[in-house]
Amino acid sequence: MAFPEDILTEGEHVDMHLHPHWKALIWPVVVLVAAIAGVAATAIWIGGDIPVYIAAAIGLILVFWLTVWPWLVWKTTHYVFTNERVLLQTGVFSRDRRDIPVSRINDHSMSQSFVERMLSCGTLTIESAGERGQSVLNDIPNVEKVQTRLYEIVERDRDAHSFNDDERAKPVTPSA
Repeated sequence: MAFPEDILTEGEHVDMHLHPHWKALIWPVVVLVAAIAGVAATAIWIGGDIPVYIAAAIGLILVFWLTVWPWLVWKTTHYVFTNERVLLQTGVFSRDRRDIPVSRINDHSMSQSFVERMLSCGTLTIESAGERGQSVLNDIPNVEKVQTRLYEIVERDRDAHSFNDDERAKPVTPSA
C-alpha cells in the first residue's frame, strides 16, 4: 500500500507525497458507527440469537462495502510530486498510474468550495501538453500550498533547462 520508491529514476526525489484529504473517510466512519449501533440496538431491543446474527451479518457486509473498501481506495491513491514528474497512482487490486513530466505541464489551477475552504482541501487541475490534456486531482489536502509548490517545481525545472544570460546557444556547424 505504500508508494514504491523503486520506480523513481536516478536523481529523482519525492517533493510531496499525498493521499486524498481525510474528508473522504467521513462517511465510512459514519457507516461504521451506524453498523455497530444497529447491531447493538438489535441485541438490546429485539434480542435472540438469530436476529442478532442477521443484524451482525448485514452490518459486516455494510462495513466492508462502505467502510473498509473506501479506506483501501483512499490508502492506495497516491499523488506524488517529484522534481521530474507528477505521478498519479490508484488501485487496490489492479493499479493505474499516470506520469506527467514536469516539463510538459502548461498550466495548473485549483478550486475550492466553501466547505473545502473550511477543511483546507480542494481540486487541483493540471494541464499538460500531449494527448490526455487535463488531469483533475480531487480532495487534495492544503491545495493552495500544493499548487504553489507545484509552481515552484515547474519553474525550477524550466530554469534548469533554459539558457541564462551568460549562456548562449552555440551555433551548429555542419560537418564536412
